[in-house]
Amino acid sequence: MTDALSTWRLDVGVANHTLVFASINDALPTVVYSGPKLADSARLDDFARADVRPITPGTLDQIAPLSLLPEEGLGFQGYCGLQLTDEDGRPALTQFNVVSVDASPHALTFYAKEPTLHLALTLTLCCEADSGVLAVASEIENLSTNRWRVDWLSVPVLPVDQSFDVMQEYRGRWTQEFTPIKNNIRTGVHLRESRRARTGHDHFPGLIVGETPLAWTRGNAAAVHYAFSDVHRVALESLPDGRRQVQAGVAEIRWLEKNAKLHSGDAYWTFSASGMNELAHHYQHYVRTHIVNLPDPTAPRYVNYNCWEAIYFDHNIERLKFLANSAASVGAERFVLDDGWFGTEAIPRNDDTSSLGDWVVDVKKYPEGLNPLIEHVNDLGMKFGLWLEPEMVNLHSALAEQHPTWVLKHGEVKHVEGRQQFLLDFTKSEVVEYIYQSIHTILESHNIEYIKWDMNRDATRAVDAQGHRSLVRHSNAVHALMARIRQNHPHVEIESCASGGGRIDYRVLQNTHRVWLSDSIDARVRWKMQNEAFIFLPPSVYGSHVGAEKAHTSARKQPMSFRALVAMTGHMGIESDMAELNEADRATLMRYIALYKTHRNWMHQGRQYRLDSLEETALTQEFVAADQSQFLLFSANLDVPIDETTAPLRLVGLDKQADYSVCLVNKDDIDPLATRIFPHPLIENDSAVFSGEQLMHQGLVPPFLMPDSMWLFHGKRI
Repeated sequence: MTDALSTWRLDVGVANHTLVFASINDALPTVVYSGPKLADSARLDDFARADVRPITPGTLDQIAPLSLLPEEGLGFQGYCGLQLTDEDGRPALTQFNVVSVDASPHALTFYAKEPTLHLALTLTLCCEADSGVLAVASEIENLSTNRWRVDWLSVPVLPVDQSFDVMQEYRGRWTQEFTPIKNNIRTGVHLRESRRARTGHDHFPGLIVGETPLAWTRGNAAAVHYAFSDVHRVALESLPDGRRQVQAGVAEIRWLEKNAKLHSGDAYWTFSASGMNELAHHYQHYVRTHIVNLPDPTAPRYVNYNCWEAIYFDHNIERLKFLANSAASVGAERFVLDDGWFGTEAIPRNDDTSSLGDWVVDVKKYPEGLNPLIEHVNDLGMKFGLWLEPEMVNLHSALAEQHPTWVLKHGEVKHVEGRQQFLLDFTKSEVVEYIYQSIHTILESHNIEYIKWDMNRDATRAVDAQGHRSLVRHSNAVHALMARIRQNHPHVEIESCASGGGRIDYRVLQNTHRVWLSDSIDARVRWKMQNEAFIFLPPSVYGSHVGAEKAHTSARKQPMSFRALVAMTGHMGIESDMAELNEADRATLMRYIALYKTHRNWMHQGRQYRLDSLEETALTQEFVAADQSQFLLFSANLDVPIDETTAPLRLVGLDKQADYSVCLVNKDDIDPLATRIFPHPLIENDSAVFSGEQLMHQGLVPPFLMPDSMWLFHGKRI
């Protein structure tokens, strides 16, 4: 009897990448090809037949398929994509059969059923025609009379090419987010997960795999981002037979009731044949176009001023008006009032030990309410934003005293505080309704168009009043609350903050518009992390602020030009005490804010590149307009250079047939202590003309830089 073979293909939009799927006798499909785009005439059945592998002695007579959801019931001995048990602890050894397929050029949906256990499975893989990102998700439905415990449900599993020998992921802590880790891919399971009700600073749910050396401008690579970060697991497995797989899903046990469905969450894949920059281009375009929904897409990304590092909890309306005046004078366009504005008369918010949950204006600090300050800010031509931490409560608060059962604090055992606070139990509808009404009332009675939504502690012992696990339900309630606020206040922009970069993923960005990448305002630290985060996030989405001369989180001192240039490469803002600015720094800050405003629109819609560098102390990033008409090159030196001279900066992404007029924007920063003689055209003249071909092949030779300094080159096509 001849096996029945079915095949399908999926072309991933602009990534020039094709996947070919094959199913034998209606089993769940496997990926038999993932690589450069195939010709329309490609014979898919040939790819399936060529994927048959030999078997060594001492093994089973058949290699278990590495399908889109590997099944223990088919003899798969690796990390299975679905792990179910019934109430007596018996595993569900599934053997799903595909019953129908919805296929289009850019989407595939497989519908399968398990005839014995009466389960239904939907596997979805789709991409937008203008995108290089493939979105994948799984859903399981219980058609039986049993109740199933779901220990694990992965998104559809994609294989990792066996030529890929290195992976990159991220670790970190508070003020040290997006620290890259590179490791060789080895046999076994490499697993990372977070059960914190947020990603955590050390668990950004992104993974990159590729060929050594995993470069920015060359080489094959792929990346996946899982968008259910509040409680997630990502696993990379290299099987003994050499095959590899990546799985992602919810890291919490759930129950599948009769006639109910469970969803895996969404993961987003992209592929590149020219290094990690292309991964960034695909993700950035996708986030801008298909994830983030700005209140006014035509508006520029306004320059923020956040008062936190200027006042902390010491709120004084005259001092705040002074800060607003100073911020407006250097070019800020939005004033954000941070923590400390709220609290009852009996329990004011003077430090982080009290008042969370009491979302009413502190009448001692603001006798006439917030409106006089808001009107002052608006009269200066700035918009007004407000800090909130809706999911949290202090035990020393009116809310906790009136509703002690609303605190997520199950039982009488010892519970760990974080920043002197607890989570509210968002599994209770009355809690969510109270928080919604509190925020709604504030937004209805004030001219507020921006919320900084903070989340300053991890979840621990995350169970509801009955002792049932609650992380997934809490997460779903948070996102539903955000969506409700967005629906009823569509003019309000929301920033996701969680002690800095503790909650960043595409799911939260579906209802927010900006992420606070880190509480670190140390420009050196920021420059490093922004040059990693941009793979997954467009610069219009991550906040980047100019901090104090002496960084509050590192005590390191850095010149204003360096701080401002780093901030220019994200969504620019200011986070310092304006009274501490001397006239020279004020003038420098004004200059770079003006430059940001000049270039931000095309920067935020163009392409962002990181250049490969042989110099350990150098880190260079380039922005190129979508039509290649201009570029900005930000070249930083983070330490004392090792070499006796500087290497050329070979640009990428330009029109090689065009000529560009290039200038060194900040050549006044040349330090005679660093450079003796440098008769370069960009030093001796205001500008020089280079062809795009020359800039990309020969490059630009920059002057020496002192540590924590940066050059800015601007090129414009003639």
